[in-house]
Amino acid sequence: MIRVIEVAALFFKLGAISFGGPAAHIALMEQEVVVKRGWLSREHFLDLLAATNLVPGPNATEMAIHIGFVHAGWPGLVAGGVAFIVPAFLISLALAIVYVRFGTLPQGAALFYGVNPAVMAIILTATYRLGRTAIRDKAAVALGVACLGAVMLGVNEVMVLLTAGVTGILIYASPRWPWLAAIVFGFAPPTFALAHGLDDKLARLGLFFLKVGALIFGSGMVLFAFIQRDVVTGYGWLSQKQLVDAIAVGQMTPGPVLSSATFIGYLVAGLPGAIVSTLAIFLPSFAIMSVVGPWIPRLRTMPVVQACLKGVNAAVVAAILSIVITLAHAAVVDGWTAGMALIALLLLVRYRVETWQLVLGGAAIGVVHNYLLV
Repeated sequence: MIRVIEVAALFFKLGAISFGGPAAHIALMEQEVVVKRGWLSREHFLDLLAATNLVPGPNATEMAIHIGFVHAGWPGLVAGGVAFIVPAFLISLALAIVYVRFGTLPQGAALFYGVNPAVMAIILTATYRLGRTAIRDKAAVALGVACLGAVMLGVNEVMVLLTAGVTGILIYASPRWPWLAAIVFGFAPPTFALAHGLDDKLARLGLFFLKVGALIFGSGMVLFAFIQRDVVTGYGWLSQKQLVDAIAVGQMTPGPVLSSATFIGYLVAGLPGAIVSTLAIFLPSFAIMSVVGPWIPRLRTMPVVQACLKGVNAAVVAAILSIVITLAHAAVVDGWTAGMALIALLLLVRYRVETWQLVLGGAAIGVVHNYLLV
């Protein structure tokens, strides 16, 4: 029991203070569990980190889940993941309540006037950094361009990701693996039909985030490509401006970026929507790590898995880039916001400013700009 408490206390603290995205979260975990506490060796930690890249879901959350399992068994698995998620859930919920109440007032509009250009810069930078890692040959470039075209033409992002994974297997793996690709691809359409066939908004919301949580690879940013397609365009539950604001909330709060699901769920269906969305998007991570956690290091040596990931990662970059193209007009509305987006991009790329600092700075500039015009 003492070990479970230790796990819960550590990851609650990390969930409350870890700004800056997955890289910052994982760096803090390494400092705490390897250097300070010695729960894992550095080699074990690095093996686990590499292995989490082979399965869907947010890497930092899956690291918390698995470290909890290593230190305190099955109770630790639950305690680590839940404790890491709870602070972001509570903060995102509070911001959603404030946003719904005050977001349409001039003060709220001023705040997001400066935040949204910073968000566009953050997404562009994430696209560039992921692209440098994921797209390394002509086949990956061609696949990425094809995926971007498909997304912009309205093809479902999940179908694009799965098709890219199949294509990756066909391009990079041995010819004996296409049958596996066909089986994986075949499970997708019934899931989409079920999600769109439900009538109850809360059930559709939960199934949507469950699907997203089970299929996110590469970056939590791809969450917003799914939301743009289904929640904004498909269901009409959010406007594009609200989606940009939700991305901003995900960047200005500590913990996993997928906590934006809490904010979005509250906007769509109030407190029940926030709870259902949060549970649904993180549930696949617990299920995946419970079932395949002990085995995923072995997957690193399987050529078919590596080939599939090459295809999926190219599609992830395309999906995130499509968000910039689609939402830019909602974030960059005049010369001021265009200038702020360029400055934010420079600060991120050249000086590596933390994303949460950039978002808060943009909010301050937006408020100042509003008062200068009054």
